[in-house]
Amino acid sequence: MNRRQTLRAGASLLGLLAASRLPGVQAAPAAAAGFEIERSEAEWRALLSPAAYRVLREHGTERAYTSPLNDEKRPGRFSCAGCDLPLFSSKTKFDSGTGWPSFFEPLPNAVGTQTDTAYGMRRTEVHCRRCGGHLGHVFEDGPKPTGLRYCMNGVSLRFEPAAEGPA
Repeated sequence: MNRRQTLRAGASLLGLLAASRLPGVQAAPAAAAGFEIERSEAEWRALLSPAAYRVLREHGTERAYTSPLNDEKRPGRFSCAGCDLPLFSSKTKFDSGTGWPSFFEPLPNAVGTQTDTAYGMRRTEVHCRRCGGHLGHVFEDGPKPTGLRYCMNGVSLRFEPAAEGPA
């Protein structure tokens, strides 16, 4: 088994664990106060799909290899599905082999982080700095120049292709 197969197997296992939380047992919802954009639970539910709500507001995780954004290769930017804040440039996207869209650097002043100790692990959670929506986690095994891997849930992102220039 090579490194990529090992990463895929581990990522799939973590995704299954995250997706199989016991009914009624959830991570704490994104902070309700202190963000530029604040909405009631009902407003968030009306705005987001059930899958996006589960990830952005309840710290869920989508299954690996289920997001079409994992294979997105066009120039453009990835924005928060909750508030449309631009988060990542396609120039920083790379194929991590984990099954989730991955980036080596966010746009300036786009994301915040906090410690996540769910599942007996210590990880760094990444959230939208404007609405507090859960995006994914950042790890220190990414490519140069940063050495970071922002492993994002595709359902928490919207892709906006770059405008085509004059012909």
